[in-house]
Amino acid sequence: MKNAHDHSHDRSHDEGPPSEYEIMSRALQELLEAKGVVTAEQIRRRMEQFEEDFPYRGSRVIAHAWADPQFRKRLLEDGKRACAEFGIDLEADRLIAVENTPEVHNVIVCTLCSCYPRALLGMPPTWYKSENYRRRVVREPRAVLREFGTVIPDDVTLRVHDSNADMRYVVVPMRPAATKGWSEEQLAQILTRDTLVGVTVPKA
Repeated sequence: MKNAHDHSHDRSHDEGPPSEYEIMSRALQELLEAKGVVTAEQIRRRMEQFEEDFPYRGSRVIAHAWADPQFRKRLLEDGKRACAEFGIDLEADRLIAVENTPEVHNVIVCTLCSCYPRALLGMPPTWYKSENYRRRVVREPRAVLREFGTVIPDDVTLRVHDSNADMRYVVVPMRPAATKGWSEEQLAQILTRDTLVGVTVPKA
């Protein structure tokens, strides 16, 4: 790896050329603009609205799972159906919720492209889509997570889950002990996108 992750993770190190899917997406956007179907400004506004509306859904779902054992059980059994209780219509056929424990830590990747539960977590960050992350997190997950500031002890099993077009994953992190008595709103504030992908852990 050429450069370490920056703290914001807004830009990826060693991103490489755009993927086939990014090229097709850009070409479609340019075609729609050329035909007058949409404008660049409309697309920009829609993306901003998407970012405002969607990133908070995942944190609310997991906060509720922390607070409600019955919902947590439903989420682990059938993630898509459980999210539907929040009015979230996921694009994939299945959503698999994987739970972190003192013995197991989970991390999510899509090695083929950048499949990601957008309706739950918003737009995927640039580093998630980068070839560098997709390639390395499978081979050396502990090293990659250390670059995010997440150190997984050697006695903890680290499982990497590969998303695809039909199946998405979300991590259910361990709830910090110091959050006992917190409201779901407070809990949601420490659940970031990165914690639900598994590259970081929530801190009270």
